[in-house]
Amino acid sequence: MKMGKIVSSATEAIENIHDGATLVVGGFGLSGNPEHLIQAIRDKGVKDLTVVSNNCGVDDWGLGILLANKQIKKMVSSYVGENKIFENQFLSGELDVELVPQGTLAERIRAGGAGIPGFYTRTGVGTPIAEGKEHKDFNGRTYILEEGIKGDFALVKAWKADPLGNLIFRNTARNFNPLAAMAGKITIAEVEEIVEVGELDPNNIHTPSIYVQRVVLGSHFEKRIERRTVRKAD
Repeated sequence: MKMGKIVSSATEAIENIHDGATLVVGGFGLSGNPEHLIQAIRDKGVKDLTVVSNNCGVDDWGLGILLANKQIKKMVSSYVGENKIFENQFLSGELDVELVPQGTLAERIRAGGAGIPGFYTRTGVGTPIAEGKEHKDFNGRTYILEEGIKGDFALVKAWKADPLGNLIFRNTARNFNPLAAMAGKITIAEVEEIVEVGELDPNNIHTPSIYVQRVVLGSHFEKRIERRTVRKAD
C-alpha cells in the first residue's frame, strides 16, 4: 500500500496546530468525534483555540477534555446542554460563546468549504441572533446575512479511507463530518480502516480526496453514548 496522505500517529497529524488556531470539528453529540485527534491536541497543550462544532462533548470526553484543560477560548456551537464545564466557563467569562441555529451552522460550514462568503436565511429573524446582521427582503420576506466559516484546520472522523484521502462515513457518525472536511485549510481525517486505492466505490465516496491533507488510522475507539436510554425490562 502506498502511503499517500497517511501519517503514522495522531500526534504527527496535529503537529502544526498552533496557539490561536481555528478548528472546525465534526461530530454530533459523541457520535463521529475524532477522539484520538482531540486527545492529541490536549496532550500538545495548544491554547486560545476557536472551535467550531455542533456541540462541545461532555465533561470528560470529546471536545469537553479541551475545555477542561482550558485550551478553548471561543466556541461556535448550536447546542451546549450536556457540559457543566462549558456552563461554568461561560458564566465566569472564561469562554466566549457564539450560539448558532443548527441548520445555519451546518450551512455556514458548508458555505465556507464551497468558497461562498455569505448567504441569506430567515432563521433567526426577529431574535437576538439577528442583532447586528444585515437584513434584506426577498419576495416580501425578511432574511439575515450569515457568513461562511473556514477553519485553519478541520478534524473529522471517518469509517474508511484510502491513501489518497477519499473518505466514507458510517451511518449517524456521518453528521457534520463531511461539511467540516470541506471547511479546513488543512483537513485531518481519523479513520477506522484504510484500504487500497481503488477499493472504495467512487459512487459511495462522501468526501473526495481533494479536501483531505492527512489521514491517520485510529484504534480502540470508545464510541461512547452521550445519553443512554433503554426500556425497562418487562
